[in-house]
Amino acid sequence: MAKKNALKTESTNSSKPESSSLPQHGFVFGKKNYKFMFIGLAVIALGFILMAGGGSDDPNVFNEDIFSMRRIHIAPMVIIIGFAIEVYAILLNPNSDA
Repeated sequence: MAKKNALKTESTNSSKPESSSLPQHGFVFGKKNYKFMFIGLAVIALGFILMAGGGSDDPNVFNEDIFSMRRIHIAPMVIIIGFAIEVYAILLNPNSDA
C-alpha cells in the first residue's frame, strides 16, 4: 500500500510544469520601449539645451535675450514633446507586431 501511495505522489508532482512555478527574470520593457525612452531623453535634453543661455556677465546690466522666442516658446514645447515620447515608450506593448 505504501508503494502505491509513493507512486501516486510522484505522478502528481511530475504533472506540474516546472517553468510556470519559477519566476521569470528579465527586463521589464522590450528593446522597442528602451529605444523610444532614449529618444525621449534626447529630446528632453535638447529642450533644456535650447533653454540655456541668455545671461549677463555684469549683474548691473539687463540682457533682453532671456525673453527670446527660442527660450520662451520653442524649448518648453520640445521638452513637453520629449515627455510625451516617454509616456508613449512606457505604454508601448513590445510584443505587438505593428
